Formats: sequence, C-alpha cells, structure tokens
Amino acid sequence: MKTDIKNRTDIEILINAFYDKIKTDSKIGYFFTEIAHVNWEKHLPKMYDFWENVMFSTGDFVGNPMDKHKELHQKSTMTKAHFLHWNALFDETVDELFAGEKAAEIKQRAANIATAMMYKTLG
Repeated sequence: MKTDIKNRTDIEILINAFYDKIKTDSKIGYFFTEIAHVNWEKHLPKMYDFWENVMFSTGDFVGNPMDKHKELHQKSTMTKAHFLHWNALFDETVDELFAGEKAAEIKQRAANIATAMMYKTLG
C-alpha cells in the first residue's frame, strides 16, 4: 500500500525515481544529458532542497531555476510540449510511489511551477 509524502526522505525517493526516467526519456532527456550536461551529484541535492522547501517550507533552497531554464532555452529551444511532458512524467512518478494529500499537492504545485516557467521562458 502506498503512503503519502511525509518528509525529505520521501522527496529524495521521488526525485531520484523521476530523474532516472528523465535521463533516458526520448522527448526531454537530451536537455539534461546533451544540452545542460547535468552533474547529477550536484543537481539532485538541489532538487531535494527545492521540493522539500516547496512542500514543507524549509527555506533550504538557494538558486534561481527560472534563469537556468531561460539559459537552456537559448541553447536549445523548448516548447510547451516539453513542459507538458515533464509534468506528465512527474505526475506518473508521484502516482507510482505515493498516494494522499501531499502527493496530490506536489502534483498541483509541479503543474503550477511548470506553467509559470513555461510562460516566462517561452515568452
């Protein structure tokens, strides 16, 4: 039986599973592997901090994801379909691992963040 997202450990489980999908995804994986050349050892802890802060207001995240997405868009054009696909993979990963109020909340927050980034990045 699935449990709800309760703490940072659950965030780490979710983010690790999500980015394992991203790394090999045929539609958007190349942004991470070929364009941004993500250093996963540095990126994943930042994502843990980001999502833990989003869900539990820890104040631990430092960074500007908007600027990073704008830089990436200048290197390789992103489209609405890319953002929607990112969101679908995120929701799919949440649903595979968790169920409950926080699971529903993280999906809604991810959708809101992706929409804001899409509009600000794509113009």
